[in-house]
Amino acid sequence: MDSAIGLSTMIAIGPDNFRHLLNGFHEMDIHFRTAPFERNLPVLLGLLAIYNNNFLGAQSVAVLPYEQYLKRFPAYLQQLTMESNGKHVTLDGTAVEYQTGPIYWGEPGTNGQHSFYQLIHQGTRLIPCDFIAFGQPLNPIGRHHDILLANVFAQAEALAFGKTTQEVEADGTPPWLASHRTFDGNRPSNMIVLERLTPAALGKLVALYEHSVFTQGAIWQIDSFDQWGVELGKVLAQQIIPELECETEPKLGHDSSTNALIRRYRLMVDQGIEMGRGGVFLSLTEEQYVKLKR
Repeated sequence: MDSAIGLSTMIAIGPDNFRHLLNGFHEMDIHFRTAPFERNLPVLLGLLAIYNNNFLGAQSVAVLPYEQYLKRFPAYLQQLTMESNGKHVTLDGTAVEYQTGPIYWGEPGTNGQHSFYQLIHQGTRLIPCDFIAFGQPLNPIGRHHDILLANVFAQAEALAFGKTTQEVEADGTPPWLASHRTFDGNRPSNMIVLERLTPAALGKLVALYEHSVFTQGAIWQIDSFDQWGVELGKVLAQQIIPELECETEPKLGHDSSTNALIRRYRLMVDQGIEMGRGGVFLSLTEEQYVKLKR
């Protein structure tokens, strides 16, 4: 976003807003370079991620922005974090003996509260959460923002402290139902609160996670900047494309599963063309395929 590829972003938001975005990046860069470790946000975020992953056994991180304009931010972080640190060898090429690159995922907060928060609170998996909130709304409507912030603060409190069986029963819950309404608590979360979602604030957020990813990679002794993991699929795809497009039956040299998929796809396309509908594909069994080819 802050490289040459960011030209499209600058065109979309205008040069002034883009400069503010870059200023946000720069401020976080300076903070990461100069702040002592005990107050260095990217370092602390990276160390917490390593502790949760390698010592507590957490395999994923939920990023939960309480701001609808950041609905795609978790998806952006998936590319940043998993493409950078999804590595199985160290810088010198030896196999790592520990977990690297947790799975990042998430949705805007209140949407998630009514879908997957149940698993985070009472499920059997440990899922650390990064909550992101803002002190000032972009579209103030009555007391809605106070309610929104109350929700995000309450979720963090519930994850941290939960609710014991004794507390549940003290609220009047019958003993036979108490275990279903008990929350273990002691589930880790980070609370990131910025003043307002501006281009500069977004730049700080992105740079925060970028430097956190670098911190994790440095400690894991892996290269956060190569992307060989996406190469093999691209190379194989270049071999398959002409096999899908050639007019005569190609000689296939893949595994049996891939060969069957290629044949099935070609037959579906052929059947669609023969029916004169172009996009109409038929799903056939292997026996039907053999009979048709005869």
